Amino acid sequence: MTAVLKVENLVKTFGGIKAVNGVSFEVAPGELKALIGPNGAGKSTCFNMLMGQLPASSGQVFLNGENITGRPPRDIWRRGVGRTFQITGTYQSMTVAENVQMALMSHHRRLFSVFSYAYKLYREEALSLLEIVGMADQADRACAVLAYGDLKRLELAIALANAPTLLLMDEPTAGMAPKERIRLMQLTADIVQERGVSVLFTEHDMDVVFAHAHHIMVLNRGELIADGTAAEVRNNAHVQEVYLGGGTLFGQENTGA
Repeated sequence: MTAVLKVENLVKTFGGIKAVNGVSFEVAPGELKALIGPNGAGKSTCFNMLMGQLPASSGQVFLNGENITGRPPRDIWRRGVGRTFQITGTYQSMTVAENVQMALMSHHRRLFSVFSYAYKLYREEALSLLEIVGMADQADRACAVLAYGDLKRLELAIALANAPTLLLMDEPTAGMAPKERIRLMQLTADIVQERGVSVLFTEHDMDVVFAHAHHIMVLNRGELIADGTAAEVRNNAHVQEVYLGGGTLFGQENTGA
């Protein structure tokens, strides 16, 4: 089965510094995969190259078997990659539904046609996406008055507007309360299961990562040092050294697995 995302020897240098150094991995269809690592490990740089926001110094990126290396972000988005960001970027003066409608208009290439009637376009489709994330009852509220957790759910609905086969989620629970983090990641896991979307996400909350990710990758100083199941990563001596100076994650004993 062709990987939804395949990354081969990806490198990004800034002057003499290698922010990402020879990273290779795959994301399978319907997989929820985490990319973790300390601050400055290169996670966001890696994400920005996958989405075309940063050019790779070398290496290749394949989406559903097609080489998308060097393509601009909009082109990659149109090929079925959605993305959420650490800091939400919704239009505060618009309603919840209008924010999703704008994304749908872009997906259907209608942003510059019959603009005076834009508020009517794709409303039902927008409401369907809002239903998925539990926001349909807030469709007509202004984004400016939403709680932060609701903004994160709205951002997820917007990311689904282009019917993605792959979602890139950069720190999806950043700034959220613990209970909100759990709800958002459970919602993401449900979307993976029900819609068959593949998800690659970065996250600092290890409880969230180990509770939901099918597989976990660990990046340190730009290099991938582990890629495996939760148990394999938890018991990896190198990972323990990076995170806890030789301790163990979640009180688990190192069995050498």
